[in-house]
Amino acid sequence: MNITVNKNTIPYDTNKPAIASGIRVGTPAVTTRGMREAEMKRIGALIARTLRSKGDEAALASIAAEVLELTARYPVPGITREHARA
Repeated sequence: MNITVNKNTIPYDTNKPAIASGIRVGTPAVTTRGMREAEMKRIGALIARTLRSKGDEAALASIAAEVLELTARYPVPGITREHARA
């Protein structure tokens, strides 16, 4: 139950779509959990920190823990943690 994104093209991107330079965060998945603007800002900050922390395993582990804390506070309706692990 972590943050999931997909590759997406961005304006003026010269790469092929399969090697897109952008990512897309699906807001319906976020709002279904009950998250709003403040949480989206936090998600954006977590993504930015992740990109800046490439290769820093301690920083990445800390960020992962923050993601798990955030998603635990906003579970997917009808999905328990036990279902998510199955």
